[in-house]
Amino acid sequence: MSTFAPNLVRPDKGKRQFSIVASQFNGEYVQGLIDHATNELKSLSPDATISLHQVPGAFEIPVVVREIALQETADAILALGVILQGKTSHAQNLARSVTDALQRIAVEQGIPVINAVLSLETEAQAEERCLGSEINRGTEAARAAVDIARVMGDLRST
Repeated sequence: MSTFAPNLVRPDKGKRQFSIVASQFNGEYVQGLIDHATNELKSLSPDATISLHQVPGAFEIPVVVREIALQETADAILALGVILQGKTSHAQNLARSVTDALQRIAVEQGIPVINAVLSLETEAQAEERCLGSEINRGTEAARAAVDIARVMGDLRST
């Protein structure tokens, strides 16, 4: 994964709808992702509407993402969460399950789903990727959402 958030995305002049589905578990870190993603979305797509849907944990993210996808109201959905490794394999199982579900929803429903449900080994990694500015995954998720929304819009308008 990158060590910096690329800034290759052009500002978007379209009226976009972005939905963020975020876990409440590991709340401090997820809030950092939400804040960075929201700020970047507003910067890159100033006319966009941004909705936030909070769920208890990472495992609940895909069902809400699916519901939003079925409603066909979003140009892209950002899934934000933090899974910290414990002493068992639960975190790996959870991360794989969430990732697989999000990819399946994106492909089956034809809506971009940006997976920023982070599976991390330490709180230091969480601080760096969620609260810091240098490699913030919320910022990266927003950039990817704006870029793929533009690509999908171009494809669907031709």
